[in-house]
Amino acid sequence: MTQDQDISPPSDVCLLLRAHAEQRWLSLELGPVLRQLQQPDGLPEEQLGAALAYLEVLWIEASQRAAETDAAYAQLEVCEQPDAPPDDGGWTLPSKARRFHAAVQTLRDVLGRQVATLIALPGNGSTHEHVSY
Repeated sequence: MTQDQDISPPSDVCLLLRAHAEQRWLSLELGPVLRQLQQPDGLPEEQLGAALAYLEVLWIEASQRAAETDAAYAQLEVCEQPDAPPDDGGWTLPSKARRFHAAVQTLRDVLGRQVATLIALPGNGSTHEHVSY
């Protein structure tokens, strides 16, 4: 084997890694900002605008990460062997990857609704359509 050969992990492993990275990022980066903004008196009024702008930037990054994860999911679907037995949803690695992807999509949806609610607050001067998936 030469060093020039492209050695990439199987598509199910790629999806698991992408979904895990996205889930961690959503939980550790976006989640705390959302929680702080949702708390009554979580931020002084003069910091609210900057915090909402930061939330929008985080949401843009979340959307990019989601696209990468969804691309890994699409790659898994493309790479499935046509003569392979149908995936019965058991405990195979591709099945686990699909379930993890579905769980991350659910987390995205929940957080997305929270972000949309905060960004669409009356009087914050910001109601962008790029907030939804």
